[in-house]
Amino acid sequence: MIGALPLSAIPPEDEALRPEIRAFLRDEVGHIPAERRARSWMGFDAAFSRKLAERGWLGLTFPKEYGGAGRGALARYVLVEELLAAGAPVSAHWIADRQSGPLIQRFGTEAQRRFFLPRICRAEAFFCIGMSEPNTGSDLASVTTRAAREEGGWRLNGEKVWTTNAQHSHYMIALVRTSGTPADRQKGLSQVVVDLHAPGVRISPIRDLAGDAHFSAVVFDDVLLPPDALIGEEGSGWMQVNAELAFERSGPERVLSSAVLLDEWSRWLREAGATEAAEALLGRLLAHLAVLRAMSIGVTGRLMAGESPVVEAALVKDLGTEFEQMIPAVVADILARPGLVASGPLMRSLAYTAAMAPSFSLRGGTREILRGMIARGMGLR
Repeated sequence: MIGALPLSAIPPEDEALRPEIRAFLRDEVGHIPAERRARSWMGFDAAFSRKLAERGWLGLTFPKEYGGAGRGALARYVLVEELLAAGAPVSAHWIADRQSGPLIQRFGTEAQRRFFLPRICRAEAFFCIGMSEPNTGSDLASVTTRAAREEGGWRLNGEKVWTTNAQHSHYMIALVRTSGTPADRQKGLSQVVVDLHAPGVRISPIRDLAGDAHFSAVVFDDVLLPPDALIGEEGSGWMQVNAELAFERSGPERVLSSAVLLDEWSRWLREAGATEAAEALLGRLLAHLAVLRAMSIGVTGRLMAGESPVVEAALVKDLGTEFEQMIPAVVADILARPGLVASGPLMRSLAYTAAMAPSFSLRGGTREILRGMIARGMGLR
């Protein structure tokens, strides 16, 4: 046990996936420079996602009747670990496979399942998340984007921001207000599917410090949604989005964002001749990673049991992003010492990861919000 979080083990039949996945990744991404692989789950490559789909590796947890493999969440965990450790460009299918598909499977209608899930499994439907809004910070309950019911469907107006890959995606699942006002907080919130090619949708990419443009601002100007755009019950959006965030906050991507840099640094230490102090530091980092991995797998086990471990997932995300941010800081500190000359791939990987590291504790919920959730879960506030 880690606190009240039971540990889980990855079953042998799921571990058996690793050799085939690793062989595939050696052929597909082994030649890609480290600084590009460091982008990993922010790297968009639709062709790579289609190759995964051809092998049945998208929608691993979806039922077979919807095009999935009918496997458990720990099978997908193995796949995700290997993809991130190798630095594979997984961003195209990431949101659809990780949370939009499971959300539709759990709360959607049968018609929605039969339309969207097979397309996700074939890498034909990419999704983005419509949660954050301008001027609301991390206060998700204060969203103002509104979907008003009218004859013929829903009329959508508002704006979402920091929306990953909106400019490349086919659909967004948006948290919107269908009744009441922002003063009502969680009440009156619902989730709707938005076709991002519909009239009235305007997408503006936002460039980050690394020169990438994976974030976007999305404006909805009198967008007409069909009657079946609603996911789940009207007014249940807050409950649904919290269930969705448990998938987002607890996976391997919350501890492995700096994995390529850690791997490059380990390789450089072997080639340059590691000092005893450097070996000890690497050992501490790997031990830290092992504990976080065990916690992450434990949360996945709770999700498989049909539970909604919101607080535990927040804890994994908070500790995991702290670890991810620690790695570039530690590596930069060591490489700044006099007399050390690092390789180009290592320095370029460090430059990218250090530039992006501040965002690790923002995406998926800021550190302050998560710690407030943890404190409430422990009865401290």
